[in-house]
Order: sequence, then C-alpha cells, then structure tokens
Amino acid sequence: MTPRETWHLPAHRVGRRVLVFDRLDSTSSLATTLAHDPANDGVAVLAAEQTAGRGQHGRGWLCPPGAGVLLSVLLFPPPKVRRPAVLTAWAAVSVCDAVLDLTGLAARVKWPNDVLIEGKKVCGILIEQGRGTVAGVGLNVNQPAEAFAAAGLPDAASLAVFTGQNRACADVARQLLRRLDEHYAALEAGDFDALEASWRERLGLLNKDVRAETHDGPVSGRLVDVTWDAVVIDGPGGLMRLRPEAVRHLTLV
Repeated sequence: MTPRETWHLPAHRVGRRVLVFDRLDSTSSLATTLAHDPANDGVAVLAAEQTAGRGQHGRGWLCPPGAGVLLSVLLFPPPKVRRPAVLTAWAAVSVCDAVLDLTGLAARVKWPNDVLIEGKKVCGILIEQGRGTVAGVGLNVNQPAEAFAAAGLPDAASLAVFTGQNRACADVARQLLRRLDEHYAALEAGDFDALEASWRERLGLLNKDVRAETHDGPVSGRLVDVTWDAVVIDGPGGLMRLRPEAVRHLTLV
C-alpha cells in the first residue's frame, strides 16, 4: 500500500518516517505489518480516515474524515520500557503535553488509557504487543459537540468543542509526534522519573478515595501511591499493593 506522502521529521526515533494515508482500515494494522523489519523502528502511520479502527477491549474507534489524528507508531522498545503500563503512560502524557502546547488546555489521564478535558474523553490509546510494539492514538480534533450527541457519546468531545477553533490535523499530528519522540528518548536513556511524575500528577488520584477494578474483584480505599510498579491502596484490611497491569479501572469513589 502506497502512502499519499511521507514525512521525514527531525526525530530521535519516533516519527523519523511518517507514512501518511487518506484512508486505511486501521493505522495499527498497517503498522503491525511493518514489524517484520527492525529497521522500521519508530515508523509512524497516519490516516485522515480509517474504516476499522479499534480501541480497548475490541471496541471500534470511529472518526469522520479529517476530524482527528489517527496515528500508530511501531517500536521495538528495550525490556524496561516494553511494559503496557509504561508505554500507555508515555503516550498519554505525550498527548496531554501536545494538547497543552496547542490549546493551553490542561488535560488529564483517565486510567488506563484515555485522555480527558473537563471530564470529556478526547483521546484513546491502545498498546499492542507482538513482534514489535504498536502504540495507537486516536485524538478528536475538529468534531462539533452535535456530532457526539448524535452518536450517543455524551462523555466524548474534541479540541474544537473547548476552543471553538478547527485545526489542521497534520499540524496536531506533528506536535504530538514531537512530544512522543521527546518522551521516548528520555525513556530509552533510562530517565523514567520525570515522565512517571507527570503521569501521576495528571491522574489526579493520589491521596483520594478510589475504587480499583481488578481481575480478582474490586478494591477500595485511599490511594497512597501509584507508580509503574505498584498501585498502593490503604483499605479496610490495610495496605494493598496491586500490579498496574492487573488494574482495569481506577476511579474516584
């Protein structure tokens, strides 16, 4: 499949080559096909429209043509980085930073893989592991509020809903790729602390009463710590340490 154009960005790794398409079934599906060659490390796939985009737990991700950033990045991370908790946080913080850069709006992270503005979902993230790792990002940019209402999505929104302005999705994608590349370079260099701290702050749950939905059932209590290694909750039975990958949802009580 031939892209409409190819960008060559001045990146450390993420986005050194960006394959841009008018229409794909799924940017992540195409990125997965490139994983046979490690030389494709850092290649990004961007589409104006996708017909079979996918989200968490097999849900679809629908976006009208030209209304959002539909982006997937193929990576071959080192072992310490190749963890869903780390990679999801990396993508989410990068989206938050790009949104702040572009709009001045402070976005927050909803566990595990959504980005919200004023409680409305503007972005979803999906990390898929195989021969390589594919990070998929769907960011709503230009849809009007009426489009979400008509689709029965009252908890979703776009950047345009909050700013009253439409933006060129290509410009948004470039800024997002810059942030993804910046934070990934730090992770590769072993600098985990700054990104983890930013992720923790944007979760906004520390020292609050939370409910963690795990594969073994719900756990409730005060969140005393949250890192990429442990979710620590002070509950009725004392301190409980949960692996982040075991926590499906983490919400305020």
